[in-house]
Amino acid sequence: MAHVRTYRPNVRVGNWREDVTLEEDTLKDFLERKERGELMVQKTGFLKQNILKQVSLSVSLGGAVCFGDVVMLVNVCGENSFSVSIYADLTNLGEGPSPAVQAPCGVSGGRSLQPCTRNAFIISSVDGSAEGEPLRYNQSFALRTTSGFAGGLYLTSDHKTFQKCAKKSRLQEVIMEHQANFLSWWKVLHNDPQERLEHEGLPVPANSKVLISHCKTNQALAVLGQHILWTPYGKEYEVTAHTFLDSHKAERDINHWLLLTADPAGAGLTLLDRP
Repeated sequence: MAHVRTYRPNVRVGNWREDVTLEEDTLKDFLERKERGELMVQKTGFLKQNILKQVSLSVSLGGAVCFGDVVMLVNVCGENSFSVSIYADLTNLGEGPSPAVQAPCGVSGGRSLQPCTRNAFIISSVDGSAEGEPLRYNQSFALRTTSGFAGGLYLTSDHKTFQKCAKKSRLQEVIMEHQANFLSWWKVLHNDPQERLEHEGLPVPANSKVLISHCKTNQALAVLGQHILWTPYGKEYEVTAHTFLDSHKAERDINHWLLLTADPAGAGLTLLDRP
């Protein structure tokens, strides 16, 4: 019994060499991915840092919305306010040295009214109107995100199908796409149906309630406060293209939007920021 060998606790047994090599390779792979910025936490931070970057809205000195203006689409429904925002996550983040948001990309109604990359849109011409000309009621136009990280995507919609519709409400889907075509054409209508005809062709006033109607489907843009979306940016709400009418055959508040511009009297503020 004096010559019987016993194993001590620090004796390695089994495939110990393979286990050590595997741990070293895992650590090496982690450090390489960290150096390249490919970790999920790094991508999430990069996405939020760029998509929440502040954007300066256009100032409407003449009181009208013009082609080339940078605006926010804001719905004011009672005490709640929602802005149309890009719903981008890591699956929409492109590759390469200068990644940008890739289409197709979702849209949601965010509660933040601070102008940033995800909720700023450019009024773009589709009929050859020059930049700086006023946008008029019933005139076709496109809503495009800013260039750079936002990718210059267009707000697009189409008739709903069984395979393609809004996730919560099953109504007409609204998404962001790369190409500008008839599916990305919209028009502004007066919010009062009885005054709609006489306002046709007049300049669209900034910061006033209007309807934004889809040219192909004739459905109005709407935000649904009862359908909640949990996004990387918090609790938000579904945006769809559907005209909701009240008992008087007039569009409801969820179809009314402000083409919000910057306040001329305040640096970086909007008219909703005024006390």
